[in-house]
Amino acid sequence: MKKGQEYTGTVASVDFPNKGRVICEDGTVTVKNVIPGQKVRFVINKKHGDRCEGRLLEVIEKSPLECAIDCCTHFGICGGCTYQSIPYEEQLKIKAAQVKSMLDEAAEDYVFEGITGSPITRGYRNKMEFSFGDEYKDGPLSLGMHKRGSFYDVTAVDECQIVDFDYRAILSASRRYFAASGLKFYHKMRHEGYLRHLLVRKAHKTGEIMIDLVTSTQESPDLQEYVKLLLNLKLDGTITGILNTHNDSLADTVQNDGTDILYGRDYIYEELLGLRFKITPFSFFQTNTLGAEVLYSKTREYVGELKNKVVFDLYSGTGTIAQLMAPAAGKVIGVEIVEEAVEAAKKNAAANGLDNCEFIAGDVLKVLDEVEEKPDMIILDPPRDGIHPKALPKIIKYAVDHIVYISCKPTSLVRDLEVFLENGYRVDKAVAVDQFPWTSHVETVCLLTRIK
Repeated sequence: MKKGQEYTGTVASVDFPNKGRVICEDGTVTVKNVIPGQKVRFVINKKHGDRCEGRLLEVIEKSPLECAIDCCTHFGICGGCTYQSIPYEEQLKIKAAQVKSMLDEAAEDYVFEGITGSPITRGYRNKMEFSFGDEYKDGPLSLGMHKRGSFYDVTAVDECQIVDFDYRAILSASRRYFAASGLKFYHKMRHEGYLRHLLVRKAHKTGEIMIDLVTSTQESPDLQEYVKLLLNLKLDGTITGILNTHNDSLADTVQNDGTDILYGRDYIYEELLGLRFKITPFSFFQTNTLGAEVLYSKTREYVGELKNKVVFDLYSGTGTIAQLMAPAAGKVIGVEIVEEAVEAAKKNAAANGLDNCEFIAGDVLKVLDEVEEKPDMIILDPPRDGIHPKALPKIIKYAVDHIVYISCKPTSLVRDLEVFLENGYRVDKAVAVDQFPWTSHVETVCLLTRIK
């Protein structure tokens, strides 16, 4: 097979997160963003010895699985969703098979409890980050999601189905306003321009909405007319805060270099399993509120008896897990690197009447060298890349009987599990929990037990 040459083949299977194994006459090729059973045309764009990767050019024949009739109008153009054309039950089967296949490579004699679906599959997200850009090079201003496979082009997603009506109304109104304003988007190559991102958070239970316009400091326009526009929108929820966050980072990330409150307050309240949480613009909170209740209920089940025990909640975010465990535990210590999230966690615990929670701001790698208490149980909920390799030995050194590991990226989970298994732990059971319908992502909860 030659680089640059086109081929056709049939998708035999898809490995996490979206790597299709395509079989054609000349061999097997990895092609992203495909669905099992499709016949596709692709071009070879990478070669690593005998391994080839292809870029999808066309779906020649649909998969027998593709029978969804309410597919999003942006599907295939927007890079957000992978499985819009497949019924939800089929998506769950694909994700469950992917997770089990990876866990089987790392562990033996464990119980796989399958997959639990999201309570709702449309309008489930409580946070979205939209990007400013142009639909094509030198085209008109756009606001939405990056096109599939593109680092630059941004497509408007006014009919996006993984968010509710309020998100779509705010997105459409913002795009029209700034398109008429003459303000330029921040160009990633030239590092010039003003408009960067639009961050929207809406609490599922309380209906509170926070809107954060993320810009550079290269201009300082009066944004009060934009504020008035937003406040006049007819929404199901209630706007409680409109912010302007400054971000002069050269990287294409949402970074906080200072935030101005244009209206209201810089937080919203959300409720989860009977507790109330204050959420700030950049603090971590599960993006599917109802799905998070399923995820954390399963976590609580795996944790088991906690009476008089000290629990470490590592990578604790706004302290959601810590506070859900606190009523049954002796003490819970949460560690989180984002100071803003730690402050929110402390206030949340106080507001929920929990006095046995302690939250420490810092990198898990360093904090474990400083904290004096010893845990009886450890809960891990690291970011997508998993646990820092140098932090793993420190966690293992505590020799706790049980560890519950929550992962949003199974490949990182399996890599870390190998280290735990090499150091005296076994996987007792695991379950997949779908927090992200229509996308390729999935959460996994694992219970690890130390072999005595």
